[in-house]
Amino acid sequence: MQNGERLSLEQMRAFLEATEEVRFQAADRGQLYDWISRTLCEQEYWKQKREVKGLLRRYLQKMTGLSRAQLTRLIKQYVESGAVKPRSYRRNRFAKQYTTEDIELLAAVDEAHETLSGPATQKILYREFHDYGETRYERLAGISVAHIYNLRQSRAYRERRVRYQKTRPVQIAIGERRRPEPRGRPGYLRVDTVHQGDLEGSKGVYHINAVDEVTQWQIVGATAHISERWLLPVLEAMMEQFPFRVQGFHSDNGSEFINGAVARLLNKLLAEQTKSRPQHSNDNGLVEAKNGAVIRKHLGYGYIEAAHAEAIAAFYREHFNPDLNFHRPCGVPEIITSDKGKQRRRYRWYATPWEILRQLPELARHLKPDITVRDLQKKAEAQSDTAAAGQMQEAKRRLFAAFGQRKSA
Repeated sequence: MQNGERLSLEQMRAFLEATEEVRFQAADRGQLYDWISRTLCEQEYWKQKREVKGLLRRYLQKMTGLSRAQLTRLIKQYVESGAVKPRSYRRNRFAKQYTTEDIELLAAVDEAHETLSGPATQKILYREFHDYGETRYERLAGISVAHIYNLRQSRAYRERRVRYQKTRPVQIAIGERRRPEPRGRPGYLRVDTVHQGDLEGSKGVYHINAVDEVTQWQIVGATAHISERWLLPVLEAMMEQFPFRVQGFHSDNGSEFINGAVARLLNKLLAEQTKSRPQHSNDNGLVEAKNGAVIRKHLGYGYIEAAHAEAIAAFYREHFNPDLNFHRPCGVPEIITSDKGKQRRRYRWYATPWEILRQLPELARHLKPDITVRDLQKKAEAQSDTAAAGQMQEAKRRLFAAFGQRKSA
């Protein structure tokens, strides 16, 4: 509404008696207060009689939409100062007890003592003043433990002392962070663990999965625990099942493999040890894919008691691993690079790990001294793929039946 402050008293009275709904619209509070000031000044509010003042109040209240109390406060401000101006909001605050110098002094104490706990820091501040006579600590000598933590969160403290801790390097460097480079040679293993769940605080069995990168030859083992005492015999037995010499051992950064005992075992085998790199999730992708496609597919996700680890390991050694390597075809990736450098994998050739191994040039050179190509070929031809798979499934049924019998007993 334009020039609303210049209406006569009769016009204001007629406006208030009208039924039409009209509301004042202001862009901001400053514009609203300015209009109230001009209206009170134009109508010479300070010298009007009681009746006229009441009329002006009702008019201003209707036009602005302010409450009676708000309008009374603004009119009082106009009478005292001659203008209505918005006031900046000031939150009620307690008086500061500790100065910026006190906060900087606390930061210096924390820096010297490597940020002790609140009670310990409180004791140090008390002793600095009462025992050693340092007058600088007079106010801090009586500080509470809770307020020490409050001051540590203040801006002055953080500007004075920025605490940061660099990533601590591994003190004992075991394994090299890089991707293995087999260069078409067998014997470079990708290793991972698969846990068979927990139940009521009891750990399930652990499966140890090892896959050769070039031939996809896979050996699976089982252990009740992954401590050095339990894991090392399983790893040694698994490596003996590979027909070729183990030349590389790649795992993630889990402590079950990155430890001195495993490192000594690999040194004895003259095998290099590598581990996955940060932000390279595909470094151990081959064995992780086999975890789901092989172990989880056959053993499932349910809890299996750790006491069955020995029976599971025997099943792997006698039935499961031979079926995987001589009778279960795997997709052999063919890497195709586009003109833009993007790599895609095509799986046009499916073959068993033994067939892939057999295609390698100078195969006899890669095999262990006590293993020949004829021996491996006899194992492959002893049964058909379906017959071997059926025998493996029957052994697995007996294994799971033994789980149930032991549980019921």
